[in-house]
Amino acid sequence: MAHSAIVHVTPISSGRWRLQPVDKVGAVRIGNVEVIVEPKIGPKNLLFLLGYAADPGFRPDDVEGVQHDDLLSVIAESLARHTERATQRGVLQGYVTVEETLPLVRGRIRASDQLARHSGMLLPMEVTYDEFSADIPENRIVRGAIRRLLTVPRVHTEVRRRLGHLDGRLDGVTALTPGAPLPRWLMSRMNQGYLPALRLSEIILRHLSAEVGPRGVRVASFVIDMARVFEDFLTTAMREAAANRAGRMVGQHSVALGMDGTVPMRPDIVHVVNGEPRAVFDAKYKMERDSRGVPGPDVYQMLAYCTALRLRRGYLVYAKGEGEPLVHRIVNTGPRVEVVQYPLDLTCSASELLGQVDSLVTNALTRQGEVQPSGLATAAAPIGVAALQTQ
Repeated sequence: MAHSAIVHVTPISSGRWRLQPVDKVGAVRIGNVEVIVEPKIGPKNLLFLLGYAADPGFRPDDVEGVQHDDLLSVIAESLARHTERATQRGVLQGYVTVEETLPLVRGRIRASDQLARHSGMLLPMEVTYDEFSADIPENRIVRGAIRRLLTVPRVHTEVRRRLGHLDGRLDGVTALTPGAPLPRWLMSRMNQGYLPALRLSEIILRHLSAEVGPRGVRVASFVIDMARVFEDFLTTAMREAAANRAGRMVGQHSVALGMDGTVPMRPDIVHVVNGEPRAVFDAKYKMERDSRGVPGPDVYQMLAYCTALRLRRGYLVYAKGEGEPLVHRIVNTGPRVEVVQYPLDLTCSASELLGQVDSLVTNALTRQGEVQPSGLATAAAPIGVAALQTQ
């Protein structure tokens, strides 16, 4: 259970253990023991964050209409529904390149392989040809996800039956090798109907594992790092929100705090125009507060980013929908530096969440050229952090 990284496991007495969540969600089943850490934002909202971070074309209705309450059931039901819809007119087919040894010439002879394997012989022939087949990357990914879900005991019986039927429809499609990179595919007019199933399948294959652990114990896990998911979603959503504006949003922008390039740092997101940083954002899934209730370490970190990037305002974006944005006006910085705590409500609908991100981008980028007021911090303000003021 500790190896799954979904919880900290600590012995407290003979036969008793304490499990503590560690900012990860999902489910782990080890033999007959199952531990579930549920996301506070709801499984459908989490699935949207995962899908949108990987592909901004991921639509809210890709995860709507599912009645289950736990994450794995939502994923299994969604995949079954979208794959049934994608294949209702037949399994998608396309041209694939095949390399074979044949007793006749078909396509193109691979001369180097022919000489290496059959030197001096006319037959058999090492050939390469294109074949119209269902064994294409799209079907390999979808079938791989279906088979991965079929190894998880938690999948409901009716959904398991539907997934088994879909696996049969994809008979002849090559099974994916565990641990190997996913096959590459390109969006086209032909595979438009497959997109929802493909997006969900890639999420499943990235996060769901089923293996045999020590002493032959079967282990199935679906574990998601919420801090990483939030950062990836915010980077993609902000990049899309700023697509029609000057400059671009850069993820993991490299900058150094030391004059000689020492103390390297990587802010989560920096808006860059003509090579110059104009705004900086840091995604914070969890707020680390000091004894006064102020997220001191986060503010110190953002102040360092603003100093290195020569910016007068930085945004700490929290996965927390309570209250209004708060501004920390930093003392003894001239011109005055401001650090903004900006909350995002992840429990709302997908369209409303994207609207919040758009408002954040609009607010941040329209303030880039403004002159900030001075003299707002008092001498009694704590060192490094000024009084809070609702913005």
